Amino acid sequence: MAYRESFYRFLMTQRNPDSHDEIAEFANNAQHDQQFPKQEQDYEKLSDYLELNASYLPSMTIFDKAYELYKDNM
Repeated sequence: MAYRESFYRFLMTQRNPDSHDEIAEFANNAQHDQQFPKQEQDYEKLSDYLELNASYLPSMTIFDKAYELYKDNM
């Protein structure tokens, strides 16, 4: 089975402190979330975590877009 990086590792490649892009802002904020499931790849587990714990994420649609990018890049 091929190695697949975690969603968090992919998300960190989207960081840009000078950008107002919603995915970049999500990545910038997730970087400071000490409890973020950094090894996780599963959509449902990530979604559950974010819905309950990520007050910095204004809309789950942003996560959905980021996860689609993640899948496209894997």
